[in-house]
Amino acid sequence: RPVRSRPVRSRPVRSRPVRSARAALAHPCERVRDSMRRVAAALCAIAVALKLAAPVLRPRLTLVLGRFFRDVARAKARRRRFGNRYALAAMVAGVETPYDVSEPETDETVTRAELEGADGFDGAPAWLAIRGRVYDVSAGAARFYGPGGPYHHFVGTDASRAFALNCKTDACVTDDLGGLSRGELRELDRWLEMYATHDKYTYVGRLVEDPVDLALEREPP
Repeated sequence: RPVRSRPVRSRPVRSRPVRSARAALAHPCERVRDSMRRVAAALCAIAVALKLAAPVLRPRLTLVLGRFFRDVARAKARRRRFGNRYALAAMVAGVETPYDVSEPETDETVTRAELEGADGFDGAPAWLAIRGRVYDVSAGAARFYGPGGPYHHFVGTDASRAFALNCKTDACVTDDLGGLSRGELRELDRWLEMYATHDKYTYVGRLVEDPVDLALEREPP
């Protein structure tokens, strides 16, 4: 039998439109712009949600951010002093090695009257005390410790209990550590480490009672 040859069908070649160089560049740019629009929309949604929930979330958010930036300062100090590059990771994971917060060897003392006078007003320095140790935090007065700043209520006094409890009420601003748990005292030591190792805050001296006030208290009525 004769072999019949099948006709070969040719497929039509579809011509792709040739895009200009400007159009080729515009395509990825459009994708970037779309991504930026989505990110902006998400941030706006988060901002609205935070504003609506501000009375509930703001104190908690302030506490979390305060602890985080404190630990960042501690980690920088540990890296600067001891070359520990992973200190922050250990702090976040809760496996950090406690820092030795033994008191500096100095005879300098500060009376309570002197501490109260260093309140940051009218050109006065900004001093605060923690565990009876006085630190000059004037370098952070513009952002944190000056009048109107978020931590100004700690200036001019020993607010150890407030640091231990992460509390800002007037009842917490005291040096009374009675009834605090081991974890709360450890939290206090973390704040003490930050002030003791900070590269901008300096140790002033040990907080002591004014000798004149002590003499007046001992004077018989």
